[in-house]
Amino acid sequence: QVQLVESGGGSVQAGGSLRLSCAVSRFTYSTYCMGWFRQAPGKEREGVATIYLRDGSTDVATSVKGRFTISRDNAKNTLYLQMNSLEPEDTAMYYCAAASWINKGSCTVGTDTSRFGFWGQGTQVTVSS
Repeated sequence: QVQLVESGGGSVQAGGSLRLSCAVSRFTYSTYCMGWFRQAPGKEREGVATIYLRDGSTDVATSVKGRFTISRDNAKNTLYLQMNSLEPEDTAMYYCAAASWINKGSCTVGTDTSRFGFWGQGTQVTVSS
C-alpha cells in the first residue's frame, strides 16, 4: 500500500512562508491523483490543492489561489505544497493524500475525501497575526 509521511509544518507569522513535503513510498501504478487537505478545529476537512499525476495538471482552492502551489518531484517521490503569504485563517492540520483509479475530472479539491484511500498522519501549520 502507498505510504505517506508529511513534514515541514510549523509556526509562522502572517505573511510568512512554509513548504510542506510528503514523502511517498510503495508508490503504485494505479495512483493517479495526489493532494493536500487541511482541517481546522471544529471544521470539516477541505481540499487545498490536487495534482493529476498522469499529466501534472493541478487544481487549487479559491481561498489559497495565488498563494499556494502544489508540485511533485518524481525522482524523490515527494509531493510539495509551497505556501506563501500565509494568513491566520490558514492555521490547520495539513494532510497529504493519494487516490487510485481516479480520472482527471475527479482529481479536484472538491472531490469527496472518501475517494482518497491513502492518508498521511498530518503536519500542523499555525499562523499568528
